[in-house]
Amino acid sequence: MALQLLARRGHSRVEMRRALERKFGRCDAVDEAIARLRTLGYLDDRKFALQHASLLTRSRGFGRERVRRELRAKFVEDAAIDAALDAVFEETGERALLERALEKKLRTLRLPLTRPKFYALCKSLMRLGFRTDDIMKAVRSRPELKPAEESEEE
Repeated sequence: MALQLLARRGHSRVEMRRALERKFGRCDAVDEAIARLRTLGYLDDRKFALQHASLLTRSRGFGRERVRRELRAKFVEDAAIDAALDAVFEETGERALLERALEKKLRTLRLPLTRPKFYALCKSLMRLGFRTDDIMKAVRSRPELKPAEESEEE
């Protein structure tokens, strides 16, 4: 059963243990299966964290904090998460991901930008896992995103 689960998608060590315990209960066979999978290299939290983080950044465009939350939800150890995040964001710049996400949001956003729309834009970028100071720098660097009230005062 463990190999069938791994054939569908990668699992962390804790996820696999929980899935096996749901099916077979707590027993020595589950411990033996986990140990065997680890020795064969099929169950490696560091490799899983790196692959999952890479997938989340490439396909969904998530920022560092969102990827960290997703990996923690998969019960990956913090040391493996930090190593995976460093490796993934070294090859894929977080600033480039933020710019890509902002471009995508701008396609559906109607201008001029009102304060509620501005806050909604910033919140949606925060939910994607980007830091607030990076979001503010990216948004403020675009003149078309100046809120309507500010542009009327000038």
